[in-house]
Amino acid sequence: MTVTLRPATVDDLLAVGALHQRSRVAAYSSFLPPEALAEPSAQAMGAYWVERWGWERDDHRMTVAERDGRLVGFSYLGPDDEGDPATGLLSAIHLEPDERGRGTGRVLMVDALDAMRARGWSRAVLWVLRQNSHARRFYRRGGWTATGAVREDHVGPVAAPQLRYARLL
Repeated sequence: MTVTLRPATVDDLLAVGALHQRSRVAAYSSFLPPEALAEPSAQAMGAYWVERWGWERDDHRMTVAERDGRLVGFSYLGPDDEGDPATGLLSAIHLEPDERGRGTGRVLMVDALDAMRARGWSRAVLWVLRQNSHARRFYRRGGWTATGAVREDHVGPVAAPQLRYARLL
């Protein structure tokens, strides 16, 4: 019943995409309308990860979490999106909806922070949707603080402002 982590392989990416879509719908449905979450489909999200991994696999790291042989979460990290060579970017932690509250997100976050330290980064950053209060609490409990930076993003056709969080490694 313990969650185990391993590096993702190309064979995981379609399943990661489907999990990512389920995670988005579960996490965002309390503050985004259904039309914002209708697309991309699970298949399209899988294709997105196949393409993205093809471009980024040399300098990014995806870790998958499994429970009883079932994919239940993943994390994705890489270099800072603003070009700071001392900083790593935690691009994603997503979980199957039934994994929330079981410690899997925390295990993925700790693993990602360890991987960032191992790459020689001294600081980690991430972006989180401003309205995602659950995720913001999760990151604050993990030692992250809002930097004050905001960027405008969209989930489907809906504006979804993001806040930047940071922490020292």
